[in-house]
Amino acid sequence: MFDDTIAAIATPLGEGGLAVVRVSGPQSLEVADKIFQPVGEKSVKPSGAPTHTIHFGKIVRDGKKIDEVLLAVLRAPRTFTREDTIEISCHGGILPAKLVLDSILQAGARLAEPGEFTRRAFLSGRIDLAQAEAVADLIHSRTELALVAANEQLAGKLSQRINQLRDDLMKILAHIEAHIDFPDEDISPDTKEKLLQRLEDGISFMDELLRTANEGQILRRGIRAAIVGRPNAGKSSLLNQLLGHDRAIVSPIAGTTRDTIEETANIRGLPVVFIDTAGLREGRDEIEVEGIRRSRESLAKAELILHILDSSKPFTPDDEKYFAEFAGKKSILVCNKSDQSRKLILPQEVTARCPVITDISCLSGQGIEALKDAIKNLVWAGKIESGMLHVMINSRHQEALGRAREATLRTLDALRAQATLELVALDLRIGVNAVGEIVGKTTTEDLLDSIFSQFCIGK
Repeated sequence: MFDDTIAAIATPLGEGGLAVVRVSGPQSLEVADKIFQPVGEKSVKPSGAPTHTIHFGKIVRDGKKIDEVLLAVLRAPRTFTREDTIEISCHGGILPAKLVLDSILQAGARLAEPGEFTRRAFLSGRIDLAQAEAVADLIHSRTELALVAANEQLAGKLSQRINQLRDDLMKILAHIEAHIDFPDEDISPDTKEKLLQRLEDGISFMDELLRTANEGQILRRGIRAAIVGRPNAGKSSLLNQLLGHDRAIVSPIAGTTRDTIEETANIRGLPVVFIDTAGLREGRDEIEVEGIRRSRESLAKAELILHILDSSKPFTPDDEKYFAEFAGKKSILVCNKSDQSRKLILPQEVTARCPVITDISCLSGQGIEALKDAIKNLVWAGKIESGMLHVMINSRHQEALGRAREATLRTLDALRAQATLELVALDLRIGVNAVGEIVGKTTTEDLLDSIFSQFCIGK
């Protein structure tokens, strides 16, 4: 289905033991024959090698040896793209991999676009669109739970449910269209009730899937948690404790943090992006003013606020002002410096707004585990069950299912109101197409470009 051959480095750039260069397309074997010299008495050229075999040899360009490599021959259709594929394992490092890739391009292949190998796998029917997205989720997984969820989607667990939903709606649509073709035959009351029940079941099923969207997005991209408070309250120390290593500079001098620092940590299986911000106060110089401005930008994007207070100092009007400023966001109050004499007394109206973690010492690590539990409980209600990871939709699936649900509701209302069957079928067809978008049974070039442009080159 493709008349050209693509190639790219499939491993990250940089120094390493090995690098892999991938080639896919109808001329893959021919390209490999031009640059690969097998070594050994019984060695063969790639075009003469059996499928799924590995061969030792040299990459040669203009008569000069580039590198000693292992070359894998993978013949269609038993490949990721269902095309003839060559994978070359060469020595790691920017230059060896680049020279091998340059040799392949000179021999007739072209440089692959981001996500083009996975796109070809989708277009060839090897995987559907939801599974293709799972490939990217797998690569970007930052916790074991995210990895499990991506693997479940890649295995087709979500696709099975979406295809079942689409098939059910298609059968209802076919039933309605059959009555359109034979207008003399009215839909009997019993049949109509069955159709209404099946539409209601479809809507309930969509609601069930839509409820997984929030958790799915948390696992895929994490949740942004900003650490805020007055200068020298212990924000950077708290970040270091949550990460398990020293990432931010800690100093008793107020205003040490001049810029925002972002790091991701695994908190009870959930990826949390912690943002250490500059202390909120009036800046004393241009650099601190800019740091505070950036802090407020980060705070606007944060979904969770960790408001840290110094237990050795009284509650101040500035603290109350910050509480009011972040009243619309999920928050946890962290009382630091429990190892010092306590002077902090929290107003009841403050403690009623959000969870409070007392007895925290960022110096010794005391109370950090309790804080991690509080973070997990605030962003993910209940226990994380393995069965929950089987089906978790992303934002694109959520938008498509939302449109499908609205169209199915209109179908339901129209059928109950005895509207003309042509109008009933029109809305239901919109719903079927929206569901089909999730697995790629209804796609546009713009949609595919949008999805696969987010992939790395070589995947």
